[in-house]
Amino acid sequence: MKRYTRILSTLLIALMVVGLAACQPTPTPAPPTPTSLPPTATPKLLPTPTPTPAPYPMTVTDMAGREVTIPTEPQRIVSLAPSITEILFALNMGERVAGVTKFCNYPPEAAEKPQVGGFSDVSIEKLLEVQPDLVLVASIHMAQVLPELEKLGLPALVIDARDFPGVLESIRLIGKVTGAEKAAEDLTAQMQERADKVAQAVKDRPRPRVYWELDPSLWTAGPGSFVQDLIERAGGENIAANAEAAWVQLSAEAIIAADPEVIFLADHPYGESAETVKARPGWEKISAVVNGRIVELTQEQGDIVSRAGPRVIDALELIARALHPDAFQQ
Repeated sequence: MKRYTRILSTLLIALMVVGLAACQPTPTPAPPTPTSLPPTATPKLLPTPTPTPAPYPMTVTDMAGREVTIPTEPQRIVSLAPSITEILFALNMGERVAGVTKFCNYPPEAAEKPQVGGFSDVSIEKLLEVQPDLVLVASIHMAQVLPELEKLGLPALVIDARDFPGVLESIRLIGKVTGAEKAAEDLTAQMQERADKVAQAVKDRPRPRVYWELDPSLWTAGPGSFVQDLIERAGGENIAANAEAAWVQLSAEAIIAADPEVIFLADHPYGESAETVKARPGWEKISAVVNGRIVELTQEQGDIVSRAGPRVIDALELIARALHPDAFQQ
């Protein structure tokens, strides 16, 4: 009996142990310890933007080699040359033109602007009345007008083109200082493209001798002149190419001896014509007279040849067609 009692006691103790174990909460398993953690991502820093410098004040070198500072974008510009006026209007700067010369007649709107004098006889008083913040001058103004402008503290740029590339440079410079660089680049690109076509058309063709008459006293264009550059680019040879100056007076004997094959009469608006040239003593034997190659220029045609502005490309094409008509037949 005691034996069964001991067995029963042992079983009760075992059951109590199992019951207590069953009542204990189940432990939550610990997360595995990672052997390595991903690196913390470093935010990518954008480069600090470089501030765009303000275009003004702007310091440029003009076509006389002078350094000029333009304090602000010009809004009231005075032009002292017809060619400069034409450039400003071609760059859509007409509204900013505050004054011109009495010879600035193109485009027609230019003639409506206040006039500050002639080409060389500029009135400083009238110029000041229009309150300019930029004055564009030509080389003819460097001796007297430019020093006066400098004394007054007015920004003034010399624009002085002597050949076709110089005209392109003039347009780019004016475009730069007025904030019209894109318009200037577009315009000069178009002009260069047309000039290249002329060069290709007259390439390898005979170069006729040319006499360019400025007035009945036989003044003409010589080396270093704008006219000579156009004659050469148009496929001609200026009979005064070896003269001592850009503008020279020839004798009738020298012209007859040179025997020009084409004569351009820039003085036609003032009375000279093919008939008056034929009537000159000794001129009846000149090749241009014999072959009827005397070109009577109109006032407008004379202007586009003598003005170093955007229409100079029209002048180049005009001269080239007169010298090489067969090269431009459609």
